[in-house]
Amino acid sequence: MVLRWYTVVIDCHDVRKQAAWWAEAFGWKTIIETDDECVNVPGWVEPDRIHDVPWEQIGPGMVFVPVSEDKTLKNRLHLDFAPHTSQDRDAEIARLEALGAQRVNVGQPDGTNWTVLADPEGNEFCVLSSRDF
Repeated sequence: MVLRWYTVVIDCHDVRKQAAWWAEAFGWKTIIETDDECVNVPGWVEPDRIHDVPWEQIGPGMVFVPVSEDKTLKNRLHLDFAPHTSQDRDAEIARLEALGAQRVNVGQPDGTNWTVLADPEGNEFCVLSSRDF
């Protein structure tokens, strides 16, 4: 038996705003949007195509749920993203910053080949070096 990584859940104050930010950042779409939950899936996901993909090969979605407390510490779990080798990594980081991401220091050493950013509510994620696999 194989489990499928089904979703990443992100706690936030404004679920609609966070879902919209991440959808714009990744070219995804929001398929459920309420004040209590928003769900994003990759832009290619269509009901007529998704049934042709084996269950264990479907990537995770993102779910945004409301919490009342503020984020106070560095994330214990964060997401790493990488541009393709055909993409301009610096341009991609600049695009994310223009959307509202901010560079953050979580103790990473100087000269790393990744950049730590935070979304508008402070959740850290990394943009790695360009890759083709």
